[in-house]
Amino acid sequence: MPYKYIGKTVDFKGKTLWEILGNLKNFGVGRMIARNRFQRYDEPCYYKIMKVEALPNPDNVTYHGQQRKVIALVEKTFRGIKQEKLVQMESATYKADYFLVPKHKEAEFSNTVTVKERIFPREMEFPPLMKEFVIRQMKLEGIKNKEPKMPIKYNDSGLKTYRVAKEGETPTEPEPSIGLGTPASPSLYANIKE
Repeated sequence: MPYKYIGKTVDFKGKTLWEILGNLKNFGVGRMIARNRFQRYDEPCYYKIMKVEALPNPDNVTYHGQQRKVIALVEKTFRGIKQEKLVQMESATYKADYFLVPKHKEAEFSNTVTVKERIFPREMEFPPLMKEFVIRQMKLEGIKNKEPKMPIKYNDSGLKTYRVAKEGETPTEPEPSIGLGTPASPSLYANIKE
């Protein structure tokens, strides 16, 4: 009779951070660790261990693996970009998704690739109805022959592989557009007037 698995599927493949570092000399200081989840990127993603401390066992264990947490101070490299400051890892250390990079593969694993700089636009078109209101307001104020543009707000927290275009600079990425685009069923929109 075949096995039938019930429950949430797990994408993790590997060991917890403490399972790896607890078995290494000097708790793996100076060694490289990587997460299987980040191996989907072409650029290298890894952590270099600088300092490790085990956390005390909690009084009440609410889920499996909580007792295996550890605090690690690491040099983080994500998608080929090394962070300037050391990063403290704690919350995701219980996940069984880490693997130790062998010493003979560390040099090849940490080869930095040149990341193509992506430049995003500063502004985009207004939505159609809002654009009409803005044009009417501009006519009332006496401003003519100027296409109204809406500034784009990007998430600037964390490590980014892109930047926003400076004033007068041409972006490499296309401007986001508001509209139908190419619908899956164009026949549904055949009789709509623009």
